[in-house]
Amino acid sequence: MPLSEIRARIDAAAEAAGRAPDSVDLIAVSKKQPPERVEAILAQGHRVFGENRVQEAASKWPAWREAHPDVTLHIIGPLQTNKVRQAMELAAPSGGAIHTVDREKLARTIARIADETGACPDLFIQVNTGEEEQKAGVPPSEADGMVALCRELSLPVVGLMCIPPVDETPSLHFSLLAKIAHRNGLSGLSMGMSGDFEEAIAFGATHVRVGSAIFGERPSEAEAG
Repeated sequence: MPLSEIRARIDAAAEAAGRAPDSVDLIAVSKKQPPERVEAILAQGHRVFGENRVQEAASKWPAWREAHPDVTLHIIGPLQTNKVRQAMELAAPSGGAIHTVDREKLARTIARIADETGACPDLFIQVNTGEEEQKAGVPPSEADGMVALCRELSLPVVGLMCIPPVDETPSLHFSLLAKIAHRNGLSGLSMGMSGDFEEAIAFGATHVRVGSAIFGERPSEAEAG
């Protein structure tokens, strides 16, 4: 689907919700995408991208940033504590964010490195709204406590993130995340992907993470060589 069509759909969904079109950031999720596909989106002027794996992001974005220094990079995958410094280095200079703060050890590691370096990207706390065992994120019942901890650590928490279960109605999870954010005074909502971003915008999404609808399906390992 053309990038222009995705942007038009985002704008229409925002307007239908009584919101300004520029209140929604489109994060183009470029994980495991061939370089030529990413370069094609860069050539169209898009500058906001998301990566799931820190190692992959570090292997490709520094070179692209030399040609496009205005790129904003978001880290949207589960984050190990030994990758925190590198993740912060990738996201902080560009005005990007880490969307997957989900446990005390990770928050404290981010705070320590932020104190050392004097810089920290914006942070989203990931909430496991479906309480799925295989998925990262704090349970909804612990979200308020995680927000409070991050604030005690003086971390720049700007919002919450969720990934609804694939077999459940997304709106229930978007609504829950919005309620948790509202009661904690957070305005950022990172929710909505290729199949449900318009619904997420109706519930207040400020950041939608769209991959396959922009780039096409990721190539299989065999196709990737």
